[in-house]
Amino acid sequence: MDGILNIRKEKGFTSHDVVAVVRRILHTKKVGHTGTLDPDAEGVLPVCVGKATKLADIIMDGKKRYRAMVRLGITTTTEDAAGEVLEEKPVDFDEEKIRQAVAGFVGEQKQIPPMYSAIKVNGKKLYELAREGKEIERKARTITIFAINIVRFLPPDRFEIDVDCSKGTYIRTLCSDIGKALGCGAHMAELTRTRTGSFALEDAITLGELQTMADEGRQEEAFLSMEAALSDFPKIIVSPKSTKMLYNGGRVYAKFYEAEKELTAGDIAAVFDSEHHLVGLYEVRDEEGFYIKPFKMLI
Repeated sequence: MDGILNIRKEKGFTSHDVVAVVRRILHTKKVGHTGTLDPDAEGVLPVCVGKATKLADIIMDGKKRYRAMVRLGITTTTEDAAGEVLEEKPVDFDEEKIRQAVAGFVGEQKQIPPMYSAIKVNGKKLYELAREGKEIERKARTITIFAINIVRFLPPDRFEIDVDCSKGTYIRTLCSDIGKALGCGAHMAELTRTRTGSFALEDAITLGELQTMADEGRQEEAFLSMEAALSDFPKIIVSPKSTKMLYNGGRVYAKFYEAEKELTAGDIAAVFDSEHHLVGLYEVRDEEGFYIKPFKMLI
């Protein structure tokens, strides 16, 4: 069983809980998720099974999209509704000021990750240190907010945003930073991940639905193939003459493969053998002629 499940994580589950349930339903150990969602958050959580676990980091690198509820006037220890209240301030709910503040966060920027996060420092996760009452200096990380749209205003103290962003973006930190920009503080009251790469919420299934499909012997219907998951990558088909070289992880020069579009050095392509079996992701290189070299083997 090799492929990706587009799971709709429900509130109350950790990402590891989801993996454990999938393992139990499918009776297989080789299962991994593609990016943590906090227990109080819900939405898209692609889960890789079998050989597809090799694609977890590729899927994790994809753009993300979220729907979040911002609550103004209250800051918390965790920057979301699960934390303890740190401070409360009066809110001047001015829609135009909110629009201006939100617009200021579009683009590439530095974001300091929250203490309550799974980032490791000296082998220890930040949230473990936070639970011990410790706070340490965190390095700001470069993230990109491609777009933020205000979905609706809910006076006197809430508004909902739709965020299109790069991997590594903490939406609760974004909500907190918006509150700082408005001078009243804020936290993230609700969060739904609506997209990870090509995996969309409208196509996702719950763990309960997966269980029903498995009970009926239809679990294969839930899987997206590795080929489909890599559909955004350019495609290369290698000639029969170079099949052995391909499977041995050697160089395959351009005259022995056909690419669906013109590629340049540094491009990553999904490579198939002459019988259209997926072999892996390969990097295009140019050293005395173009060739491809393994980036991630999937066989």
